[in-house]
Amino acid sequence: MSERIDLEARYCAQNYHPLPVVLTRAQGAYVWDESDKKYLDMMSAYSAVSHGHGHERLVQIVKEQVERLNIVSRAFYTDKLGPFLEKACTLTGQDMALPMNTGAEAVETAIKAARKWAYTVKGVEHDKAEIIACKGNFHGRTITIVAMSDEPQYQSGFGPFPAGFRLVEYGSIEALEQTINKNTAAFLVEPIQGEGGIIVPPPGYLKAAAELCRKHDVLLIADEIQTGLGRTGKLLAVEHEDVHPDGLILGKALGGGILPVSMFLSRRDVMSVFTPGDHGSTFGGNPLAAAIGLEALNLLVEDDLPARSAAMGEYLIGELRNMDTPLIREVRGRGLFIGIEVDPTLCSARTICEMLMERGLLSKETHETVVRLAPPLIISQAEIDWAIAQIRDVLGEIDKVRLAS
Repeated sequence: MSERIDLEARYCAQNYHPLPVVLTRAQGAYVWDESDKKYLDMMSAYSAVSHGHGHERLVQIVKEQVERLNIVSRAFYTDKLGPFLEKACTLTGQDMALPMNTGAEAVETAIKAARKWAYTVKGVEHDKAEIIACKGNFHGRTITIVAMSDEPQYQSGFGPFPAGFRLVEYGSIEALEQTINKNTAAFLVEPIQGEGGIIVPPPGYLKAAAELCRKHDVLLIADEIQTGLGRTGKLLAVEHEDVHPDGLILGKALGGGILPVSMFLSRRDVMSVFTPGDHGSTFGGNPLAAAIGLEALNLLVEDDLPARSAAMGEYLIGELRNMDTPLIREVRGRGLFIGIEVDPTLCSARTICEMLMERGLLSKETHETVVRLAPPLIISQAEIDWAIAQIRDVLGEIDKVRLAS
């Protein structure tokens, strides 16, 4: 075992199960380990490194801003936050934004906004507001957020949990319609469920959900922390169905793979429920984060990364679906947000990821049954071809051993 792995095992809480590789540097779509072995990064930190590692313009922005101004808190105005929020709102068609750091913080912000809007604007009785989420969801790991989860491990040993959440079947408009009532403040939904295993809802689901929410004066809040900013082949995944949500949650790629940067964006009447002292974050919207976030958004547009994701994703999904192997049950996804569901009776997703790692390709399993592929959006077709060859060879090796036993 590596000395560094041993150190983490000794001093770090064991709340992750990493692949046994120690990474020390990165550039573009590649990372290197402590032995200087090169790997193609097909994870990009759960979509946080969409621009690629160490993008020259982002690194330059960091250098320039670090020398000028970093953290002063929101107790003062800065020259960086306004332009960043203006760009984010203009690109997404939202009126206002509240900057935070992590995705979970942005989700918490959306929950608070939805509840206060329900009381002050919609007229829901005090402390009766409900938020509807979907079974199989993943919105984060805070106590409040896991109260919305139906994954037993996320809740086991952490109760009691806050009330006010109801779960419906993902992809079922009928279930959503039956659950909405006079106390419903918002419907919080992932356009594609990431941690759930890259689950794509039926065509028309988001469109129908938006219409249903509008009919009942319910906020449709899209959690695009993973799916947003080009990952699925559109700037936002809701755009695949021409949906404009009442609230939008962004994170991960918003920080350019350098810093945690997130935000909740919404209509003016929703965001206006916040008054000074209602909510805040010492680091949220700091000048360094704002400078990086603005440049990350500029690069997404200038380099048309959503279109690149659409083209490369269509190619990769097509090649994966053409693989003739009983190990693969289904290939799901949009753009470069892809899940390979394997037959757990024949092999585990973890085994596949470990074998790919040995060949120089880094991915990660989800729920032991899905191999997730979400490379930087800058990945080339030649790099994808190499990745396809590694996946095909690993599946072939597993098949050969299985048939011989």
